Amino acid sequence: MVVLSKIYTRTGDAGQTALGNGTRVAKHSLRVSAYGTVDETNATLGLARLHAGGEMAEALKRISNDLFDLGADLCTPDRHLDATRDYPALRMIEGQVTRLEREIDAMNERLTPLRSFILPGGSVLAAQLHLCRTVCRRAERLVVELAAEEDVNPDAVRYLNRLSDWFFVASRIANDDGKADVLWVPGLTR
Repeated sequence: MVVLSKIYTRTGDAGQTALGNGTRVAKHSLRVSAYGTVDETNATLGLARLHAGGEMAEALKRISNDLFDLGADLCTPDRHLDATRDYPALRMIEGQVTRLEREIDAMNERLTPLRSFILPGGSVLAAQLHLCRTVCRRAERLVVELAAEEDVNPDAVRYLNRLSDWFFVASRIANDDGKADVLWVPGLTR
């Protein structure tokens, strides 16, 4: 269990932070940017949760917890050393990805197929979920970039990819099962 009795430590005043394995890196490092953007995704999700109820609120709560798991995964490099540690680092697993896929499929069954692209908007919840989707996509791009340079859990990348799709489908659910979607009309304002 994490115990935080003092919030500021002054250890980051010189522009460095500690990773989960104790290594100190620059706060502008790609790894810190990646898990920081996952945290930002979670913050936007917190705003969406203010407007959600029932099953949607419960799903968003699960995803919020998953995003903390993902941050823990990303902030602890050297995945291949997990077996040699006293306790292995927390890692994303395939089951978290497949749960999102099942939820996407279940939500999508309620929707009519799209015949146009959707503009962010409609209900407040739908607009917030679109914001979650776009921040999540940015996090995914950063994690993919990190994976090109360093060891990254492939399930972390897959999770972010599915999660942005989840947010998209959930935004349609939040728009009266797609009936209140705001559709793109190409060239409308020309």
